[in-house]
Amino acid sequence: MAKKTEEKPRTHEECTKAILPVRDALDILSGKWKLPIIISLSFGNKRFSQMARQIPGITDKMLSKELRDLEMNQLVKRTVYDSVPVVVEYEMTAYGKTLERLIDELQDWGMKHRKRILKGHKSSS
Repeated sequence: MAKKTEEKPRTHEECTKAILPVRDALDILSGKWKLPIIISLSFGNKRFSQMARQIPGITDKMLSKELRDLEMNQLVKRTVYDSVPVVVEYEMTAYGKTLERLIDELQDWGMKHRKRILKGHKSSS
């Protein structure tokens, strides 16, 4: 019979090392609007008004603020075209696209969670 190896207890330092990068990611992506904006842009480049229509409930002021934050964190690129009227387009940067796998995982987990919770509500009614 194979001997079960005992897991070594994790240290406080290991815990802190695990928490810090997750906290950093959440600081950049937290809030109600950043992930919906990123998801919108993952379906292609958009003008401001296109995103405003695509993301229900977001105000122009909030969309503008969140886009600036995402641009500052190098996740989104803003391009101003020299035209009349001036056209501004937003797109995901190569660095921003590194979030695709994470967002796919969140979407998958969210769908499974929704099914689980709705199933639980039906069986308890």
